[in-house]
Amino acid sequence: MKKKLLLVVAIAILPLMSFAQGCITIFSEDGDRFYLVLNGVKQNTTPQTNVRVDGLSADYYSAKILFDDNTKPEISKNIPVKDAASNQFADMTYKIKKTNKGELKIRFFSSTPIPPNYVAPPDMYYVHFGQAAPVGNVTQTTQTTTTVSDPNGVNMSVNGGGVNMSINVNDPTNGGGGVNMSLNVNDGGMNSNVRQTTTTTTTSSYSTTSTTGGTYNDAPPPPARTGCSYPMDMSTFSSAKKAVKDASFEDTKLSTAKSILGSNCVSTDQVIEICKLFGFEESKLDFAKFAYAKTTDKNNYFKVGSVFSFDASKTDLNEFISH
Repeated sequence: MKKKLLLVVAIAILPLMSFAQGCITIFSEDGDRFYLVLNGVKQNTTPQTNVRVDGLSADYYSAKILFDDNTKPEISKNIPVKDAASNQFADMTYKIKKTNKGELKIRFFSSTPIPPNYVAPPDMYYVHFGQAAPVGNVTQTTQTTTTVSDPNGVNMSVNGGGVNMSINVNDPTNGGGGVNMSLNVNDGGMNSNVRQTTTTTTTSSYSTTSTTGGTYNDAPPPPARTGCSYPMDMSTFSSAKKAVKDASFEDTKLSTAKSILGSNCVSTDQVIEICKLFGFEESKLDFAKFAYAKTTDKNNYFKVGSVFSFDASKTDLNEFISH
């Protein structure tokens, strides 16, 4: 009986597990337009500055960024779709930013629960994973304007199939009298023997129209947000610890640890582990103060005091974080 009950429960849960899905948003901090490729599939048909993809059912996806500016090198990175703390599918946001060395990288930005019945705002370009095209239809609009001018006073403009012409003739032999004529022709053809100079301006714009009625154009990066909500994952943190540990000198260990936090966030426990890699109390205190701003759980920061041998260091840190 128990086996049958377990089987029924498993069958009931299986569909929920199978249809669990997450989503990611990737934006360019500097507003560079790019194509997003996930697991070898290009997600946006026109270059964007901000791309959201939902319907993601795998834990990780191989992401590649191809910039519209082909002078910028492509970026590749395996990115998680699950929140590291809860191990649940989440609404994950990543940003493309320059490192201190000027290299473009994909960095974690934020993780929030997936909102039910998500409706994209007007400035969001998004796509369902597995679809060949973004939500809605991509259209291109091209407008060409031709201006014709003549030194004798003939001005003509052509838009599409229509012709607008104005003629101003000032006859000096008639005391400055003039002739003004306006001509509008809605026809695809035009013949003229007027000497002319032609300037043609062509502008193109792309837009994606949602099947639900909204329009999603090239979107700017989301508003800047401050603070850290997501510490380094285990793999990244292990690499970070190794980099600090392998440094030959104390000063090098400290500068390495600080540079890592330039583009990553940490938990209180991770701060404690890094502090233990230093041999001097002064280095531990210096790093503990530096790491406080990049810590995701500041409410637990009192635990860092356990790494110090002297009460004066603990007091110094407490006074630092209380201001």
